[in-house]
Amino acid sequence: MAKLLGNLWNAVGIGGLLAIIVLWGFHGTHPNLVNGIFRYLHVLIGIMWIGLLYYFNFVQIPTMPKVPAELKPGVSKYIAPEALFWFRWAALFTVVTGIVIALINGYVVEALTLAPGYRVIGLGMWLALIMAFNVWFLIWPNQKKALGIVEADADTKAKAATTAMIFSRTNTLLSLPMLWCMVSQGALGGV
Repeated sequence: MAKLLGNLWNAVGIGGLLAIIVLWGFHGTHPNLVNGIFRYLHVLIGIMWIGLLYYFNFVQIPTMPKVPAELKPGVSKYIAPEALFWFRWAALFTVVTGIVIALINGYVVEALTLAPGYRVIGLGMWLALIMAFNVWFLIWPNQKKALGIVEADADTKAKAATTAMIFSRTNTLLSLPMLWCMVSQGALGGV
């Protein structure tokens, strides 16, 4: 078992196969199957995005000052760049799958214009769009400098690290109302 599940992609592949078996076994001919698949992907990818956001803010950022200097390159050269790769692509695909869901269900314009009945989900969508913008255009460019992926002097690296952290914390702040909007729309309505 350790040999099989010791490989991440084996575990993901087997889990995906089991999900497909459940999908076809219980919902194979359902008329809303495409909608269901995109909702599943939206939640799955969103968990990765917000999970990594919380990893950075609750684990990596507070722990880095405690890490001995000789060990910091292990994080800054290997762990952080890999985590940031998954983080930024999860942000993009969470937004894309969310928009596809809104298109399939015919409410994308109503949500984005905060029309009555769609205000809550619309607010959630706008918060997610702001957060994704922050990831791609503020956090990632500054992290590249801070981590030395692109050349920068020490002062620029320090300023970039602070900027990336502030926008990462901004996204953590925005994630709380965004998640409320996403989960409460179906349960409580769109107001």
